[in-house]
Amino acid sequence: MSIISEFKDFAIKGNAVDMAVGLIVGASFGKIVSSLVGDVLMPPIGLLLGGVNFKDLKLVLKAAQSVDIPAVTLNYGMFINTVIDFLIVAFCIFLVVKGINSLKKK
Repeated sequence: MSIISEFKDFAIKGNAVDMAVGLIVGASFGKIVSSLVGDVLMPPIGLLLGGVNFKDLKLVLKAAQSVDIPAVTLNYGMFINTVIDFLIVAFCIFLVVKGINSLKKK
């Protein structure tokens, strides 16, 4: 069997198409969650913490030398946003898997 016919068999199977659709929907879902966290959840949390913008939270390791050489910073505010993104996505995937597993039991 040639590699082209093997690829054709793989691509035509439903699992490959389902996987492709899942990847596309998952990527879009990730963007939605990032917007939810960055634009909806974090601003009120920052307001409650005294007007903090999490995107601006950073630790300056080395100040800027000149206009051409930027400062070296540790952007822990962006890391906090990313962790919250991950937790929301992980929880949603948990709920989906739990729902699928409950359907399989019946």
